[in-house]
Amino acid sequence: MSDVFVTRFEGPSPVTEVARDLIRRGVWIAPSLMFVGALIWGTEGFFSVGYGVALILVNFALSAFLVASTARISLSLMMAAVLFGFLIRLGVIFIAVWLVKDADWMQMVALGLTIIVTHLGLLFWELRYVSASLAYPGLKPGAGGQGGQTNIPSKEHSRP
Repeated sequence: MSDVFVTRFEGPSPVTEVARDLIRRGVWIAPSLMFVGALIWGTEGFFSVGYGVALILVNFALSAFLVASTARISLSLMMAAVLFGFLIRLGVIFIAVWLVKDADWMQMVALGLTIIVTHLGLLFWELRYVSASLAYPGLKPGAGGQGGQTNIPSKEHSRP
């Protein structure tokens, strides 16, 4: 019987693969979001939306880093990092917003909407590509993480 406190995760991290895909999609959509921010709020909206998207992408990267690095040490440590890491990352976002709230280039409504909509939007967008199978943890085969290759046998090869 293995001890739950010393059990660790070996192999490539599915969370890193998913976070990398989320960040790729965020970088791809950021110019469009910044353009919309500029149309609605002008220059302040452009920079505020860009800052908000950057905060969210850094948040996803930090989250994946915490999970992947602590899972290699111990699953118990990973669970603690997920719980307390969430609180720490919320604090980092709060501080990052608080530091720029009075800046000339900041439009707080644009920043707040960007943080909420981008965070949820990217997560819901990524749901289409995440595998819910233990056979393929992380991204679905062919969804971009494994170079588009699938290990799923085609129907014509699986018939007797």
